[in-house]
Amino acid sequence: MTLVRFEPLRTFESMLRRFDELFDDMVRSVPFRFDVSSFSPRVDIVEDENNVYIHAELPGVAKEDVKVTISEDRVLTIRGEKKQERKVETQNFLRMERLFGSFCRSFALPENVAVAKVDAKFENGILTITLPKVEPSKPKETEIAIQ
Repeated sequence: MTLVRFEPLRTFESMLRRFDELFDDMVRSVPFRFDVSSFSPRVDIVEDENNVYIHAELPGVAKEDVKVTISEDRVLTIRGEKKQERKVETQNFLRMERLFGSFCRSFALPENVAVAKVDAKFENGILTITLPKVEPSKPKETEIAIQ
Protein backbone atom coordinates (compact mmCIF):
# COMPACT_ATOMS: atom_id res chain seq x y z
CA MET A 1 0.00 0.00 0.00
CA THR A 2 1.36 3.42 -0.99
CA LEU A 3 0.85 6.44 1.20
CA VAL A 4 -0.41 9.52 -0.60
CA ARG A 5 0.08 12.84 1.09
CA PHE A 6 -3.14 14.85 1.11
CA GLU A 7 -2.56 18.59 0.80
CA PRO A 8 -5.92 20.35 0.53
CA LEU A 9 -4.44 23.85 0.23
CA ARG A 10 -2.33 22.91 -2.78
CA THR A 11 -5.42 21.55 -4.53
CA PHE A 12 -7.35 24.70 -3.64
CA GLU A 13 -4.58 26.99 -4.95
CA SER A 14 -4.47 25.03 -8.19
CA MET A 15 -8.23 25.32 -8.56
CA LEU A 16 -8.12 29.10 -7.94
CA ARG A 17 -5.33 29.53 -10.49
CA ARG A 18 -7.34 27.64 -13.12
CA PHE A 19 -10.45 29.65 -12.31
CA ASP A 20 -8.49 32.92 -12.74
CA GLU A 21 -7.13 31.74 -16.09
CA LEU A 22 -10.62 30.78 -17.25
CA PHE A 23 -12.06 34.12 -16.17
CA ASP A 24 -9.22 36.05 -17.88
CA ASP A 25 -9.82 34.12 -21.10
CA MET A 26 -13.55 34.88 -20.94
CA VAL A 27 -12.95 38.61 -20.40
CA ARG A 28 -10.42 38.77 -23.25
CA SER A 29 -12.72 36.95 -25.67
CA VAL A 30 -15.56 39.47 -25.28
CA PRO A 31 -15.41 41.89 -28.20
CA PHE A 32 -15.12 45.42 -26.89
CA ARG A 33 -17.51 47.06 -29.29
CA PHE A 34 -19.21 48.89 -26.47
CA ASP A 35 -17.77 51.93 -24.72
CA VAL A 36 -16.01 51.13 -21.44
CA SER A 37 -17.06 53.94 -19.13
CA SER A 38 -14.56 53.62 -16.30
CA PHE A 39 -11.44 51.96 -15.00
CA SER A 40 -9.37 52.11 -11.85
CA PRO A 41 -5.72 53.18 -12.08
CA ARG A 42 -3.21 51.14 -10.10
CA VAL A 43 -1.45 52.86 -7.20
CA ASP A 44 1.52 52.26 -4.92
CA ILE A 45 1.52 53.83 -1.47
CA VAL A 46 4.87 54.07 0.30
CA GLU A 47 6.25 56.05 3.21
CA ASP A 48 9.51 57.19 4.71
CA GLU A 49 10.27 59.10 7.90
CA ASN A 50 8.91 62.41 6.60
CA ASN A 51 6.30 61.66 3.93
CA VAL A 52 3.69 59.30 2.57
CA TYR A 53 3.77 58.96 -1.23
CA ILE A 54 0.98 57.88 -3.56
CA HIS A 55 2.14 56.89 -7.05
CA ALA A 56 -0.76 56.48 -9.49
CA GLU A 57 -0.18 54.88 -12.88
CA LEU A 58 -2.01 56.94 -15.53
CA PRO A 59 -0.56 56.06 -18.96
CA GLY A 60 -2.17 57.88 -21.83
CA VAL A 61 -3.85 60.44 -19.55
CA ALA A 62 -3.09 64.14 -20.05
CA LYS A 63 -2.14 66.23 -17.02
CA GLU A 64 -5.10 68.53 -17.75
CA ASP A 65 -7.50 65.57 -17.43
CA VAL A 66 -6.50 64.78 -13.81
CA LYS A 67 -7.86 66.45 -10.67
CA VAL A 68 -6.69 65.82 -7.08
CA THR A 69 -8.81 67.03 -4.15
CA ILE A 70 -8.92 66.64 -0.37
CA SER A 71 -12.27 66.91 1.38
CA GLU A 72 -12.95 68.33 4.84
CA ASP A 73 -13.16 64.80 6.26
CA ARG A 74 -9.56 64.06 5.09
CA VAL A 75 -10.35 61.98 2.00
CA LEU A 76 -7.93 62.40 -0.91
CA THR A 77 -9.58 61.81 -4.30
CA ILE A 78 -7.93 61.38 -7.69
CA ARG A 79 -10.34 61.90 -10.61
CA GLY A 80 -9.82 62.06 -14.31
CA GLU A 81 -10.55 60.75 -17.74
CA LYS A 82 -8.56 58.72 -20.22
CA LYS A 83 -9.85 59.76 -23.62
CA GLN A 84 -10.08 57.30 -26.47
CA GLU A 85 -8.18 58.05 -29.63
CA ARG A 86 -10.20 58.94 -32.70
CA LYS A 87 -11.44 55.81 -34.45
CA VAL A 88 -10.51 55.33 -38.06
CA GLU A 89 -13.43 53.84 -40.00
CA THR A 90 -11.16 51.91 -42.39
CA GLN A 91 -9.60 49.88 -39.56
CA ASN A 92 -11.07 46.73 -38.05
CA PHE A 93 -9.97 46.00 -34.51
CA LEU A 94 -9.01 42.38 -33.96
CA ARG A 95 -8.59 42.92 -30.23
CA MET A 96 -9.03 45.97 -28.02
CA GLU A 97 -7.81 45.58 -24.44
CA ARG A 98 -6.95 49.14 -23.41
CA LEU A 99 -9.50 50.78 -21.12
CA PHE A 100 -10.81 54.30 -21.56
CA GLY A 101 -13.20 56.51 -19.68
CA SER A 102 -13.44 58.24 -16.34
CA PHE A 103 -11.76 57.08 -13.16
CA CYS A 104 -11.91 57.92 -9.47
CA ARG A 105 -9.82 56.64 -6.55
CA SER A 106 -10.23 57.81 -2.95
CA PHE A 107 -8.03 57.35 0.11
CA ALA A 108 -8.67 58.20 3.76
CA LEU A 109 -5.73 60.20 5.08
CA PRO A 110 -4.29 59.46 8.51
CA GLU A 111 -4.24 62.13 11.21
CA ASN A 112 -0.46 62.57 10.96
CA VAL A 113 -0.61 64.07 7.42
CA ALA A 114 -0.32 67.85 6.96
CA VAL A 115 -3.22 68.35 4.53
CA ALA A 116 -2.28 71.98 3.77
CA LYS A 117 1.18 70.95 2.51
CA VAL A 118 0.20 68.15 0.09
CA ASP A 119 2.02 68.33 -3.26
CA ALA A 120 1.29 66.59 -6.59
CA LYS A 121 3.48 66.11 -9.67
CA PHE A 122 2.63 64.45 -12.98
CA GLU A 123 5.48 63.10 -15.09
CA ASN A 124 5.66 60.36 -17.75
CA GLY A 125 2.19 59.02 -16.96
CA ILE A 126 2.85 58.74 -13.21
CA LEU A 127 1.05 61.00 -10.74
CA THR A 128 3.08 61.34 -7.53
CA ILE A 129 1.32 62.84 -4.52
CA THR A 130 3.53 63.75 -1.56
CA LEU A 131 1.79 63.83 1.81
CA PRO A 132 4.08 65.39 4.49
CA LYS A 133 3.85 63.86 7.95
CA VAL A 134 3.49 65.91 11.14
CA GLU A 135 3.89 64.95 14.76
CA PRO A 136 0.53 63.97 16.15
CA SER A 137 -0.67 66.42 18.74
CA LYS A 138 -0.32 65.13 22.26
CA PRO A 139 -3.47 65.11 24.35
CA LYS A 140 -3.68 68.08 26.67
CA GLU A 141 -3.17 67.08 30.24
CA THR A 142 -4.44 69.06 33.21
CA GLU A 143 -3.14 68.27 36.65
CA ILE A 144 -5.71 68.16 39.43
CA ALA A 145 -4.63 69.21 42.88
CA ILE A 146 -5.25 66.59 45.55
CA GLN A 147 -6.54 67.90 48.89
